[in-house]
Amino acid sequence: MTRRKLEEKNIRKLGKAGGGTITVSLPIEIVRELKWKSKQKVVVKKKGSSVVITDWKE
Repeated sequence: MTRRKLEEKNIRKLGKAGGGTITVSLPIEIVRELKWKSKQKVVVKKKGSSVVITDWKE
């Protein structure tokens, strides 16, 4: 398996999880930098033509 070029590293494909849910994987470097963990709750918002993912705070 070949490594991705640096400029393509953060390009991701959408996947189908079933039932109408679409998934996208996040680069591990970003997840580690934010200190997010598996199964952590996040908030997904649409902002213009982009999507913003932030930590969920109680």
